Amino acid sequence: MQPAEKTDAEWKKELTPEQYRVLRKKETEPPFSSAYVSKNDRGVYVCAACGAELFSSGNKFDAHCGWPSFDRPVREGNVIFTRDTSHGMDRLEVTCARCGGHLGHVFDDGPRETTGKRFCINGAALTFHPA
Repeated sequence: MQPAEKTDAEWKKELTPEQYRVLRKKETEPPFSSAYVSKNDRGVYVCAACGAELFSSGNKFDAHCGWPSFDRPVREGNVIFTRDTSHGMDRLEVTCARCGGHLGHVFDDGPRETTGKRFCINGAALTFHPA
């Protein structure tokens, strides 16, 4: 995957203010604020910053947590995992492997019949491409 390297000023110019806060400043959108929480159409979710394929609608599930949730990425190499101890918590951050954009976090409370993982992803970090 070809890295997407841009300056902070370039990211700020290309992204909406909400996308910039989430993807570049690692903020979290309010729960249930994304239209993607309840979206059930078939397709693929890509990084809103660089277009890298991240998650398939076939791996999306309703976790009742307020954010789009998936049990796995499209391909393991498309996301990077980093330990995040901010806000007094110990979590595993998920970022886009191409541009380094903050996507959300992964937890071990997903569907046991699949991976057992819940990729809790900010909708502002995604763009949906229908099948």
